[in-house]
Amino acid sequence: MRLQNIWAAASLLILGVAAQSNVTDQKQSQQILQVDFKPPQVFENVNLVRTTNLEKGYVRETVNVVVSNVDNKPQSEYYLPFEYDTIGKIGGIEVRDKKDAAKPAFGVRLAGMVSVTGADGTTTKPSQYYIITFAEPLAPKAQLTLSISYYVLGALTPLPAQIQQQDKQYLTYSFSAYFPSAYPTLKQKTNVKFSSADIPEYTTTTGLTKSKDPEVQGTKLTYGPYDGKVEAGAVHPVTVRYEFTKPVLVASVLERDVEVSHWGGNLAVEERYWLRNDGATLKDNFNRVTWATQNFYQQAPTSALKELKVPLKAGSADAYFVDDIGNVSTSRFRPSEVRDASLELKPRYPVFGGWKYSFKIGWNNALSSFVRKLKTPSDTYVLAVPFVEGPKMPEGIQYERMEFRIVLPEGSKIVNWEITGANLPLLTESRSLHKTFLDTLGRTTLTLSTTNVVDDLRDMEVLISYEYSMASALRKPISIIAGFSSVFVVAWLLSLVDTSIGRKQK
Repeated sequence: MRLQNIWAAASLLILGVAAQSNVTDQKQSQQILQVDFKPPQVFENVNLVRTTNLEKGYVRETVNVVVSNVDNKPQSEYYLPFEYDTIGKIGGIEVRDKKDAAKPAFGVRLAGMVSVTGADGTTTKPSQYYIITFAEPLAPKAQLTLSISYYVLGALTPLPAQIQQQDKQYLTYSFSAYFPSAYPTLKQKTNVKFSSADIPEYTTTTGLTKSKDPEVQGTKLTYGPYDGKVEAGAVHPVTVRYEFTKPVLVASVLERDVEVSHWGGNLAVEERYWLRNDGATLKDNFNRVTWATQNFYQQAPTSALKELKVPLKAGSADAYFVDDIGNVSTSRFRPSEVRDASLELKPRYPVFGGWKYSFKIGWNNALSSFVRKLKTPSDTYVLAVPFVEGPKMPEGIQYERMEFRIVLPEGSKIVNWEITGANLPLLTESRSLHKTFLDTLGRTTLTLSTTNVVDDLRDMEVLISYEYSMASALRKPISIIAGFSSVFVVAWLLSLVDTSIGRKQK
């Protein structure tokens, strides 16, 4: 999980021509490929089933594919291609053995390439790749069933782009009826799931199947199955337009701080959000009367954000919620010791398409619920905290950029860390010291930065093992005692100084 090699500088050296990397904004990559690179044709997709889930404000793709090694040597690297303009929107990628989900997920790393501008001014934008590494090389003629899942953020577009306050909202999504693959595919189909059966427009295909394509069944479309060999890199563009009268919630930045206090036995959490709604904007000015009437009489669906519901761990206490103006008074916090606590917030105004809302929330937990001390080695602790918490909404929330900062006790030393769950190839780490009240050396801080995170990744955990000796634990009280003692000693010494004004003796 530790990605250290920054590649932005290296990308300028490739081919000696004007080049611009598509993943420069992502800060790093594991590998740089030549622009004319083509994956070795050592695999064949025997059967592929893709499920595209559009039930939330972002896209979730799940691909189950039977892979066969058609080479005469064992192979262990499978290339997963994405368009140049799409690779920067991919997040939460995870690949497992479909037939044995108990096994650890396969390794995934990003292979970066560059766009090249030629002498004639034309720009070449080659495909980008994630490289999947099998736990064991796949023998010749052997087969493996992969389960690939990932998210595509910022891929949905409202159509029409402007609507009336009480109108339905429709989104469009463009993709390929053929799953983009670096290898030939013998049989495949794509299932598209929606949150509503209101699907007024979708692309139909001709000549690809014997029957109507796609097949419509309630809230699902099915493209295919396509029997017959489809060559590597083949695409068939299609677009769907569907009803989604919910907010499309995007946090441009999420800053999440977790502070550990052994002396107080407390785990303090604070999260800061810069939230916006990427849905259709209002055609006319906002009408407060229409909004109140619509909510009172109809409780109709709306594309505006009305409230945020934040489930918290059992035992969470001292919750607070502040926006740019001050305390959010329209809120309710329901603590619980036996089940999840609940924090409900209502923004000061409904957040329609194109509108923004910034706020922060925080709470405390008992440290004993998250930290365990190991018997060996001594003075070593393991901290397990969720990677993502925050609001849990039916329409989902996507985070373009996330910074997760873990502040450990003063004097502690990080031994190791890892993240369980989905793979975050673009994750970076940094370490620093954070000084607060009465600190001497500063508190050890681990900062994890990444992009393209969604609220579906709530099951992920950050595990940190760190050393925290008794001497380190006593540093602060000893410093405080020494400080107060010094004050009293100085005061006592000053009291011995004769500052009286008297007659000078001859």
